[in-house]
Amino acid sequence: MTRYFADQAWLPQGWEAGVALDVRDGRYAQIDIDADAGGGERLGRYVVPGMPNLHSHAFQRAMAGLAERQTNPEDSFWTWRETMYAFAGRVGPDELQAIAAQLYAEMLESGYTQVCEFHYLHHRPDAQPYADPAAMSLALVEAARETGIGLTLLPTLYQTGGFDGRPLGERQRRFGHATDAYLRLVERLRGLEHSTLRVGVALHSLRAVPPDALNAVLASGLVDDAPIHIHIAEQIGEVQDCLALRNARPVEWLLDHAPVDPRWTLVHATHLTDDETRRLAATGAVAGLCPTTEANLGDGLFPLKAYLDAGGVFGIGSDSHISVSPIEELRWLEYGQRLATRHRNIAVSSSSSSVGETLWGDALYGGALSAGQAIGAIAGSDEAARADLVVLDDAAPQFAGRTSEHLIDTLIFSGNRNLVRDVMVNGQWRVKDGRHVERERIAQRYREVVEKLAG
Repeated sequence: MTRYFADQAWLPQGWEAGVALDVRDGRYAQIDIDADAGGGERLGRYVVPGMPNLHSHAFQRAMAGLAERQTNPEDSFWTWRETMYAFAGRVGPDELQAIAAQLYAEMLESGYTQVCEFHYLHHRPDAQPYADPAAMSLALVEAARETGIGLTLLPTLYQTGGFDGRPLGERQRRFGHATDAYLRLVERLRGLEHSTLRVGVALHSLRAVPPDALNAVLASGLVDDAPIHIHIAEQIGEVQDCLALRNARPVEWLLDHAPVDPRWTLVHATHLTDDETRRLAATGAVAGLCPTTEANLGDGLFPLKAYLDAGGVFGIGSDSHISVSPIEELRWLEYGQRLATRHRNIAVSSSSSSVGETLWGDALYGGALSAGQAIGAIAGSDEAARADLVVLDDAAPQFAGRTSEHLIDTLIFSGNRNLVRDVMVNGQWRVKDGRHVERERIAQRYREVVEKLAG
């Protein structure tokens, strides 16, 4: 057992002073409030739980900045996707591990301590399986191991190129699986689970997973207690195609045909009617919001205020990784609403008038649900959570003169300096003084791989 002491720590009930944290086997064994600082390692003035990142396509980190030149006056998600497919075609297991490790180190340095990897880059570029069909999945597992981040691996089922059942396009074929082969992959990966590795499933989208395959996955027994993620209603074109061919909007169709509950994360869910918003909130499922990517791709704005008013659960993800910062995701989640409504301080609740505390607390809770792990809270005893924590830089000028009343608001709304000092995952220090403990080695390998890919 190791005892740590924080002057102030963000607990499930909010800020508490004089907090002693007993950590055993990577989990909080006991939390004491108004404790004596003697006998424990002092962490710092302000300690918060690590933030889960509920949506990631790791390989896309290496293409950030490569899709920002106009190729068509009507550039959109669909033209960006072609650039992404071309880049993905050059990435194999070694490249994926190097890219993911760099990304995961950056995530840890920014305060993310768990990542949900929505992984569909399964096979060789010619669509043939690798000698080990799990090679690409295992590259992600290894990247998480070497960086120390918690990983929820979500191997993704991808079978058709549209709602009409058309075959996958040439550059999509490496993503594809027959349902039986996909379930074998999930079952094998489930056997690798440990304290920082969780395996769930991802259904790429309703346009890529036909109803019979969706039903087979849900009936397999592999998801009875596991996270289920799906892209949905990200683009207007997707909504229109679903209406034309299924006579229902995507979220409407899913709620009518699947047992959506808190195991589920509906990623993006950007385009919702008022009825869909209320129905989704009532399920307890998580809306997986990725504001920087959704802005970058021109997706649209999620109806956050109506969803929160209906009691909806959300979390945040960095998706395509044009930004790797929970602060920026949360800030732009609020700013998008302000721009749309021309009002301020939108994301508040009956329990808190603080935008920062509402966003931070809700994203911790929703992210933990999405990850399928006991994380996102500093809690011991019967609620023992994994010992993931972030020590904020209490010497930062931004925190001068601040009390806990305004601390989370200041963390989110005071600029772009990274205010994370140290990060612990599963009781182990992964970031000290703002730097990942393996930063130089990981970055050097990443540079070599990306330069090779660009050659």
